Amino acid sequence: MSDARTIQLPAIAFIGAGSMAGAIINGLASPVVDVEGGIRVTSRSAATAARFAELRGVSAHATENEADANPEAVRGAKLVVLAVKPYQVPDVLAEIAGALEPGTVVASVAAGVTVATMEAAVPASVAVVRTMPNTPAQVGRGVTGVSGGTRATADDVALVRALFETVGAVVEVPESQLDELSTISGSGPAYVFLLIEEFTKTAVAKGFSREQAELLVGHTFLGAAELLAATHEEPAELRRRVTSPGGTTEKAIEVLQAADLSGLFDRATDAALARARELASGA
Repeated sequence: MSDARTIQLPAIAFIGAGSMAGAIINGLASPVVDVEGGIRVTSRSAATAARFAELRGVSAHATENEADANPEAVRGAKLVVLAVKPYQVPDVLAEIAGALEPGTVVASVAAGVTVATMEAAVPASVAVVRTMPNTPAQVGRGVTGVSGGTRATADDVALVRALFETVGAVVEVPESQLDELSTISGSGPAYVFLLIEEFTKTAVAKGFSREQAELLVGHTFLGAAELLAATHEEPAELRRRVTSPGGTTEKAIEVLQAADLSGLFDRATDAALARARELASGA
């Protein structure tokens, strides 16, 4: 008998075998996850399919060897994850639509492809859920935005939520807010990497070796994030505890605040949002 804490999931098909699909499948390998009916994966490359086929509970097939690999993979699957490039989604949906069984849930990780576009391409008996995961899902620390389509029930959304909770946290938002979410959690890791990159350059300029600078900066960011998570304190409060009145940190913070960091993040995320809307409109 399964442990009461075990996450039970139905048969899942992944169309596309890129880094995000790989991250989710690794999450499904957790001992507390039980995928009844197994995991099917398709890839254009036979070499990639062979790597996935080595994983426990995974059957993988390549479209370069099997022309009907995609429709065969989704046949009988309760949850189908579209992990292909956005431009490939219409063709993939056209290919698999006839093999989707009533009650199937199609979840897409493709940015910019709307619910309306996907719902129009699949039978009315099939539900669609859009998702927006981010790259830390690869280490089980992702954040995924989830938006149910017009035919998706609460149970359908809960199923997709359970899948993505195997690789991190999940936030449910209306589709109208998914682009905004992408500018925060979707692009957010790049913002953090940029800060680490620039801070490391500063450390090197202060006379530290590259190795020392990377250790100092990397562990400082990691430690600060873990402290925030462990204490559940507000970031502003933790910052105040480091910032002694009249001390060195206070002077550094004054310089950063004088640069209008708040406004800078507003402008950066506004630019990302504008571009997301251009992409969605085909610009």
